[in-house]
Amino acid sequence: MRVYSITKVGKQLSGQITLAGSKSISNRVLIIRALSGASFPLHRLANAKDTELLQQLLASTEPLRDAGAAGTTFRFLTAFLSTQAGEQILTGTERMKQRPVGVLVDALRHLGARIDYLEQVGYPPLRIGPPEGFGETKELSISASTSSQYISALLMLAPCLPHGLRLRLEGQIVSRPYIEMTLGLMQYFGVEHQWEADLIYIAPQSYQARPFTVEADWSAASYYYSMAALSDEADLQLNGLFADSIQGDAVVAQLYQKLGVETTFNEGGIRIFKAAGSSSPALFEWDFLACPDVAQTLAVSCAALGVPGLYSGLETLRIKETDRIAALQTELGKLGVSLAALPARFAKRQDKSYFLQEGQAAWDQAPVFDTYEDHRMAMAFAPLALMGPIQVAEPEVVVKSYPDFWQDLTSLGFQIDELSR
Repeated sequence: MRVYSITKVGKQLSGQITLAGSKSISNRVLIIRALSGASFPLHRLANAKDTELLQQLLASTEPLRDAGAAGTTFRFLTAFLSTQAGEQILTGTERMKQRPVGVLVDALRHLGARIDYLEQVGYPPLRIGPPEGFGETKELSISASTSSQYISALLMLAPCLPHGLRLRLEGQIVSRPYIEMTLGLMQYFGVEHQWEADLIYIAPQSYQARPFTVEADWSAASYYYSMAALSDEADLQLNGLFADSIQGDAVVAQLYQKLGVETTFNEGGIRIFKAAGSSSPALFEWDFLACPDVAQTLAVSCAALGVPGLYSGLETLRIKETDRIAALQTELGKLGVSLAALPARFAKRQDKSYFLQEGQAAWDQAPVFDTYEDHRMAMAFAPLALMGPIQVAEPEVVVKSYPDFWQDLTSLGFQIDELSR
């Protein structure tokens, strides 16, 4: 097992980072390009392992395609391959085989897709048959409370179906900004939609080939916001981010303002700044339903600053690369910080589940943080090196979304050494 020792001399931060393209945007645009049947240039595509894997699998003619640990890649390909001739097997890692896909499979079957489970019902791997009769049904209802990736996968197919698609969303919508991102990208490529109340309608139409530049990843930016919050003073330039972002995680600028970090936009991207003596709130409260990928980062920041947290909207964290709630509880526990479900009788709203975080992170010897094959666990805990020496196990997991993460930290003055274990 590889372990990195991470230290930082001093609590001042300054420098410039050029962030890679957004994985979420890149993966959607790759599917749209494949569905368009045309070739058009994509600039600043993400260098994430998941995106490179999706490119390879879209170009493959092999009947067996392995999506590894890439959840978005698996779900988008499940829908895409339902439109392709022949029979394909889509599989993944052992963890992927534990991540549910039944809601999406049921929806695709309703549209006429031929999909069979090869092992456990409701989970990968899948056998996907040829598309005879696929899309003859044009009305579909789907639960909106599980994963927005299911909805995005269906929406991207919709204009290519013979009758288009009327998609009704049932229940509370999870990660709505990701659905809006999908529809916004589709509109950029010439596909119009109507969204009224819980119904999205997309008529049959064609994607139009256009060059596209991928915005940098706001999820990646969140780790630098965390570093700035934990510093005494910070002045960082993050290149590649847009003021009119379509990414839901752009909300980190608002979230970290509560922790003393200010944001200004400029020609290259953003400048984030923390002045000496910035104060923290008595309580950090947020509903992460629309931005679940930044929940871990905020939880660690609050732990380091000793700011109690009251969090809701964490439901989807249990079906990510790992059970992220359980992972956070274990790793924060190593620092003397608790994260516990709030009993329903104390909840502010009965239709929401709440978690209360208490305690301030402290340690004598460098804690070893496990990463659970989850890239965001590694990157969320790395900023704690500003508080004292830490260790991160299996640090290579960052390749899933941000391969240059450790190199970029080094450029800001962090010292990273590999330990022999």
